[in-house]
Amino acid sequence: QVQLVESGGGSAQAGGSLRLSCTVSGYSASRYCMGWFLQAPGKEREGVASIQTNGDTAYVDSAKGRFTISTENAANTLYLQMNSLKPEDTAMYYCAVGTIGTYSALNCFVTLRRSTYWGQGTQVTVSS
Repeated sequence: QVQLVESGGGSAQAGGSLRLSCTVSGYSASRYCMGWFLQAPGKEREGVASIQTNGDTAYVDSAKGRFTISTENAANTLYLQMNSLKPEDTAMYYCAVGTIGTYSALNCFVTLRRSTYWGQGTQVTVSS
């Protein structure tokens, strides 16, 4: 049984930092990608950052230069280091994992959106 469990969310002041973690268990594939998505109230879920087994990372424009995605322990744990937080970063953050055939950032995000392997989310609230 595949399980993804997020942690590390909470409240922060604008300009502050948070580090999200996602522990993955029960998942095995030779070529896959993992990523973070956010969903603000009343809005659709959108991608934030992704990382593939070849080490390639990708970020949406709003996350570039502020957020860093990484993995540890043979990708059992996924991280999102969030710096220079802004009030508009306030959202529920979810991690996801999926098997990919071809390495590409676009393919990774598409794969994750279609994946059935998602965590329950962790809330991030940034105040001004």
